[in-house]
Amino acid sequence: MEGATATMPRLAVLGAGHVGPVVARLALRAGYPVAIAASGDPGNLALITEILIPGAEPQWAVDAVAGADMVVLAMPLHRFLRLDPGLLAGRLVIDAMNYWPASDGVLEAFENGRAGSSQIVARRLEGSAVVKALNHIGYHELEQNARPAGSPDRRATGVAGDDPVAAAAVAEFVDGIGYDPVRLPSLAAGQVLQPGGPVFGRVLLRPEFDLAIGTGPAAAGAPVLADAQSGKG
Repeated sequence: MEGATATMPRLAVLGAGHVGPVVARLALRAGYPVAIAASGDPGNLALITEILIPGAEPQWAVDAVAGADMVVLAMPLHRFLRLDPGLLAGRLVIDAMNYWPASDGVLEAFENGRAGSSQIVARRLEGSAVVKALNHIGYHELEQNARPAGSPDRRATGVAGDDPVAAAAVAEFVDGIGYDPVRLPSLAAGQVLQPGGPVFGRVLLRPEFDLAIGTGPAAAGAPVLADAQSGKG
């Protein structure tokens, strides 16, 4: 998308494991300028970036965030807990993380059983606008299933946030990288997107997505989303 980067929001991706590079590649293809950072020296990312994410700029996390309009958190949650919340103050943050005790270990902060993981992330980042997105589709599928707007086989993905302006901006980004955004009214409602939720690990067309979470005409009266909003599950 030649020339698009002059007006497109800048994206900082924090995390260079599996999800981070996929989000970065999709964003670059859509014309977004992208910086990517890991926990160490960006020089160590230079070769990986050149080969796997051509066009992304490896930076220190503080520099990547300072120049960004949106920040994607794509790191293990145990590393997030070591991140200085002040780094993200005033930023629009896309939480693409999931709580995996098998890999993260048991994290007491995420073990209360009622609040969703993104609600807990948002409490820690009280100076940021946190939106849950891009977490419920596996990274291979996320890249393989991206489609232009209007494609008959375009898939849907959830966007959940308490700040409607931030959620709208993330929905626009999701649309730009190849998915129909499904707006959920709050971070609490976003529990349907996390492990154990009805769409986690699934790549669904919009009607199938609506049915799975209990919204839309085909799912009138279904209880799933209402339960998520009340903190159940």
